Amino acid sequence: MLAVIEAVVAASTLLLYVGSAIELYLGNRKIARLQNIPPLEGGDVPAVSIVIAARDEERQVENALGSVLRQDYPNYEVIVVNDRSSDGTGAILDRMARANDRLRVVSVEELPQGWLGKNHALHMGASLASGAFILFSDADIVMDSSVVGRAMRYASDHRLDHLAIAPHVVPHGFLFNAFLGVFGLFFNLYAKPWKARDPRSPRHIGIGAFNLVRASAYRAVGGHERIAMRPDDDIKLGKLIKKSGYQQDLVFGGLLLSVEWYDSVRAMIRGLMKNMFAGLGYSVTAALAAAVAQVLLGFWPFAALALTSGRVRILNALAVATMLAIFIGAAKEMKLPLLCAIAFPVAMLLFAYVVLRSMAVTLRNGGIDWRGTHYSLAELRANRI
Repeated sequence: MLAVIEAVVAASTLLLYVGSAIELYLGNRKIARLQNIPPLEGGDVPAVSIVIAARDEERQVENALGSVLRQDYPNYEVIVVNDRSSDGTGAILDRMARANDRLRVVSVEELPQGWLGKNHALHMGASLASGAFILFSDADIVMDSSVVGRAMRYASDHRLDHLAIAPHVVPHGFLFNAFLGVFGLFFNLYAKPWKARDPRSPRHIGIGAFNLVRASAYRAVGGHERIAMRPDDDIKLGKLIKKSGYQQDLVFGGLLLSVEWYDSVRAMIRGLMKNMFAGLGYSVTAALAAAVAQVLLGFWPFAALALTSGRVRILNALAVATMLAIFIGAAKEMKLPLLCAIAFPVAMLLFAYVVLRSMAVTLRNGGIDWRGTHYSLAELRANRI
């Protein structure tokens, strides 16, 4: 009986990975690359308001914001909201604002009840925006000078109300790179971003690094007030826009748009703790199922190579080969070292650990603690989208 179960699991895993490989290959071919899109030029172009939330970002904000202020696009403003920073962020922003008329800096001294800090900061920045489009970005995003122009060209040519651009994440070590590749794979398989443009599909997309939204659409759906307590505000904003009948799409930014994200595996785990459970709807059942699936599909086939024999071992070997091929394809797209593929099963276990720990810590603490503020689980769960 056990041999039959092992064979069924191995065959099912292989079929799942083959199906996923085909879906990812065909789907990713439909996604445009930013470097292949010419910038929108000319004197009469839509105004863009770039809104950035910053809290304790003194290490990266000057370089990142400097790249934003060097955009070739002729018609844009930059609004940075300093969200209760306790380091040198405020002083850096004030100095940069004195040197550049495009930059406006506003400060948040106290967080209102019922808001996550970043969401409130973006809401405040958007309320001051005068552009026909609002670009929501982060304080650690580095942009090539052509990025806004290229994005506006794509949005204009395709009559989009919302365009998300996926950035290149700067690699930071062997295990970090392996986990990053796994994260990218899961995100693509979960979100299926190539379907975001299809009005018949419920799939939606949003990327915190670069969410370009038509201002009239943003305000019509209720803006960040509708997602005030969502740690996954970027993708939930995309969901609001898609559900309301507006047109959206995703572009791969490549090296034209980059972010350090986290500087270590430990920092990455700590950062993902706040939104991993949120992405699963704060459902214990969903979190447990996700963790079991990650172990069963991502780790067990490797272990089964040593623990099984005959046809079952062959099926598991084929499953391992297929999943490694998928991972290598993702690593190439993300500009990651291909050698990190050998850490794939370890990265899958780490991913399952993050899911379970995010659930456990959120439940134990009755919410999430992020950058010095506690947000209760009751408030977080109440903000369903």
